[in-house]
This record gives sequence, structure tokens and C-alpha cells, in this order.
Amino acid sequence: MLKEERFQVILSQLNQDQKVHLADLSQILKVSEDTVRRDIKELADQGLLKSVRGGAVPHSPGPHRFHDRIEYGNEQKEIIAKKALDFLRDGQVVIFDGGTSAMLIAQALPKDIRLTVVTNSFPIANILEVHENVEVLFAGGRLLKNSFVTIGNETIRFFKKFRADICFLGICSIHPELGVTGPDYEESEVKKTMIESSREIIALATIEKLETAEAYYVCPTGQLTAIITDQSNDFPEFEVYKKMGIKMV
Repeated sequence: MLKEERFQVILSQLNQDQKVHLADLSQILKVSEDTVRRDIKELADQGLLKSVRGGAVPHSPGPHRFHDRIEYGNEQKEIIAKKALDFLRDGQVVIFDGGTSAMLIAQALPKDIRLTVVTNSFPIANILEVHENVEVLFAGGRLLKNSFVTIGNETIRFFKKFRADICFLGICSIHPELGVTGPDYEESEVKKTMIESSREIIALATIEKLETAEAYYVCPTGQLTAIITDQSNDFPEFEVYKKMGIKMV
């Protein structure tokens, strides 16, 4: 079997099972595990999958640039935003990260709710500028242009000052074993600090982001309080997360 044909088989199996193992692929392809490992590395270098110990998992299928994400999956994100409102109460301090799902929550906030919002997102700060009952505390730092958020040591120091009630965490990838991961190192470091500064961590993730992984580690999946998705909470794929003590919404 030619290398290109092996690549197609590996990607097909990954699309079907959401993970592949070296030993299984070795049998299917009738080549050594070392050959499969090299194939997976080459596919990972092309950005077509995420290489992990013993095999591979998919990358998150969504776009990473903010302008592209605004138009991507809005119907699903609006479902997530509506569900997220149930977690909010007057008087809370809430961290909003720079995800587009968090932005839709900001747009949907009731006019009479009283919150303190802490964020590093320029779009969210702009949306809440006209909300009379929401105080906005904005994290300075260096602009990450493809996400319209601030990053860096100044941003991290700012978030360390808070003990928020809730953190709304936009998610690129969640995997039961590999944890929450993202495609940008510095943004992932800021997300870590948001999590450390919050009592409850509410992950916002369309269903396609589950069982995927990116390059930079944010936190263990079990650290999440809840995962809000665009599906009902009886979705079969949610059982692994429920067993970890995570509320699926």
C-alpha cells in the first residue's frame, strides 16, 4: 500500500472512531507500528490530526481566527448562550474569555441583570459598554490579533487579582484524557489563570469540539464544573464526562 493510501485509511479511521491506535492501524495497514508512527507524524505536521501517545485524535474542526469564527456555527452557539444565562445571578463576578460563544452570552444578557464582568476580549467589552447594570473590568496586555484578546504577563497578573463566581470558557478542544487544549500558547496560559481565579468553570463547546485536541494544554477535563453544548444532556457521548462529575447542559 502506498503512503498516500495509508494516509487516507488513517484519516478515514480517525473520522469514524474519533481516535486511532498504533497497534490497530498496524494490523489494518499491514505495516509496522514504527511506519504508522511516522505516517501519523507526517499527518500531524500537515495539521490534519493531533499526534498523542499511542496514536492520534482529531483537531477541532472549527476555524481559529476570530473573524472566521463569528460566522461559524452561530445557530449552535446561540443555543449554548441561551443555556448559559441560567447560571447567572445578580451580584456575581463573571470572567468572560474571548470566545465567540461568550460574546453571544454578553449580547443576550438581560437588561436588568447586575454583574461585574472581567474580560480580556475587546468585542465583549464593546458589547457591554451600553449595558447600564454591568460593570466591566478589562485586562490590559498585548493584543492577539487573530482572536481580539489581550495576552501576556500583564493580562495574567490582572486575572490573578480576582476570585470570580464563574468563568465562561470558550473551548477549542476537549478530550476526556488529554484535557482542555487550545491552538495558541499564550492564550492558553491566560485561560489557565482565568480557571485558577474562578469558583466554577463553565465550558462552552459545540458538540464537534468534544474528543479533539490541540497543541497547548489548558487544564484537566475533570476541573470543569459544567460543559454547555448545543445538544440535549442525554446525548450518548456525554456519559464519559458525566462519570467525571461534570454537569452536561
